[in-house]
Amino acid sequence: MALPKRHVSHSKTHSRKAQWLRAVKAPAVTTCTHCGEVIQSYQACPSCGYYRGRKVLPKAEEGEE
Repeated sequence: MALPKRHVSHSKTHSRKAQWLRAVKAPAVTTCTHCGEVIQSYQACPSCGYYRGRKVLPKAEEGEE
């Protein structure tokens, strides 16, 4: 079984993790084509329930009636 020959310093560890964190991006956002609300890409709009021009989720007010 392989073992490290020397102790890895905190600065080495942090610089290695910093490269990985730089590659992480925030989720992409877009506007809903139906209501104009800002939504996450590839997600149904929570305010109107439309995804790619089709109604896929019931509206919040419709479910309460």
